[in-house]
Amino acid sequence: MVLIARLHKFLTATVDRKSRSRTIFWLTLSLTFAAVYGVLGLKQVFSAEYIVQDDARQHVFWMMRFVDPELFPNDFIANYFQSVAPAGYSTLYKVAATVGIHPLLLHKILPLFLGLISTYYCFGLCLEMLPVPMTGFIASLLLNQHMWMTDDLASTTPRAFIYPIFLAFLYYLSRSSLLPCLGAIALIGLFYPPYALVAAGILVLRLLCWEKGGLRLSGDRTNYLFCSTGLGVIFLVMLPYALDNSEFGPTYTAAEAKQMAEFAPDGRNAFFRPNPKDYWLTGRGSGMFPKSLFTPVTHCVGLLFPLLLFLRSAFPLANQIQSKIWLLLQLFLASSAMFFAAHATIFKLYNPGRYTAYSLRFIVVLITAIALTLIIDGVGYWASRTATTFHFKSLVALITTALIAVAVVLYPCFAKKFPTVGYVEGKMPDLYKFFEQQPKDILIASLATDTDHLPTFSQRSVLVAKEYAVPFHKGYYSRYRQRVNDLIRAQYTPDRAVLQSFMNSYGIDFWMLDRNSFNLEYVKDDGWLNQFDSTPEARLSLEQGKIPALASAMTSCAVFQNQIVVVLDAYCIVK
Repeated sequence: MVLIARLHKFLTATVDRKSRSRTIFWLTLSLTFAAVYGVLGLKQVFSAEYIVQDDARQHVFWMMRFVDPELFPNDFIANYFQSVAPAGYSTLYKVAATVGIHPLLLHKILPLFLGLISTYYCFGLCLEMLPVPMTGFIASLLLNQHMWMTDDLASTTPRAFIYPIFLAFLYYLSRSSLLPCLGAIALIGLFYPPYALVAAGILVLRLLCWEKGGLRLSGDRTNYLFCSTGLGVIFLVMLPYALDNSEFGPTYTAAEAKQMAEFAPDGRNAFFRPNPKDYWLTGRGSGMFPKSLFTPVTHCVGLLFPLLLFLRSAFPLANQIQSKIWLLLQLFLASSAMFFAAHATIFKLYNPGRYTAYSLRFIVVLITAIALTLIIDGVGYWASRTATTFHFKSLVALITTALIAVAVVLYPCFAKKFPTVGYVEGKMPDLYKFFEQQPKDILIASLATDTDHLPTFSQRSVLVAKEYAVPFHKGYYSRYRQRVNDLIRAQYTPDRAVLQSFMNSYGIDFWMLDRNSFNLEYVKDDGWLNQFDSTPEARLSLEQGKIPALASAMTSCAVFQNQIVVVLDAYCIVK
């Protein structure tokens, strides 16, 4: 009985002036787990020479210009991804390169530090809602498990920064710390602009309160101060994006996108799905609820939160929940509003699903941590209401607490793979070294899969690659699509004049071919290639037995080859 009482007090004691050491203990434990997960990620990403996170191949490769300005000269693809990179994101990598930290190295080590910062603010934010240090530990642990079981954090793309920065905003807002809150708002706009609009929605919603059965304007002047200054900061950081007149704009309209194979249900960027459930609820990009919302599955406990509040007599710690928890409702409403606004203005405000994905994850993590704490407190309270020294109730309380501890702390041990973060490994080191030894201004034409790796691992420009087929901005993708169509036509044409004209027009220096390129099955089975207008023509030519003009050069013009690809010298092909 005494053991149960002491354990119950240790786990569920609230914060007071005498409990600073207890808070430090749980925070230190939280940071320790975050560091362990981060080290596991580092171990994975440094396990081979040519490893990079999948999405970093889009967002980081061009930053090697910060190390060597001669790289990617007049590179259309590099220019595009540089133009869409948020100012804070690109500046961070530029500063790091200035002090000698290579962009690819920074991209690999940043997740560890972003995870630690996210942990600190998640822990603090949770204590603002339920002042129990163990709850902060559970919340931060669940957040870290989620971050290392999805690829957002490891990508170190702009979306990776939403975890530490937006959690910092929510933390400082809940504590009414004006200057740090404004700083966090500015960083949101500089690193992940879409969520600056969510922050704006939260600030506006805080001007309202529920009083006497209806909505009223808040009587708290602090809310007006935060709203006015916060909106001012958001206006300043978002103004450059609003005034941007990039050569790669505008975005495709909904009517235009619906006619494109890329956005069809089986397209590479599937968006318009015929099933309303998929389109509005779970579809990637278009749906409100991300499929990874309950990853890890322990997040499902959060669904019990309303029931635990309703039965608060059996879960007395529910009475310690602070009014600041309403911030989660404001976050949900602001995110939902932006979700529907993004649907109404398709692609002008980016993918609608991005506005709710991270907000819902924050909400689920926090309410799950609170729900688990209430359950632990509830069973301890239930077991302590007896005069017996030790009996069945005490055993149930111990088993319940132990099961929760095992499920929360050891969950990664039961996962098939942890961390699961989307790192990809280049399997052709000799190929990458070959191109790296070529002049910096070469242009490589290829439809082979490994073309995706060349800009990152060889720092050389490619005409096209599947990884860079991002169909949102018309000024970029219309030209990109034309390049792909021209490349397909030239690769499979039997007319040498068409081939030579293509190479002269684009200034091709090397042509990399998959050894199976001229097999009919290769063209038929490639779903990406079949999204382009030139593919049926190429397929028909192969079906008719016509031999592509490029085929004869596979032996006479090869300058590099392995079991998968053959690299041809363009000058030799033209001759």
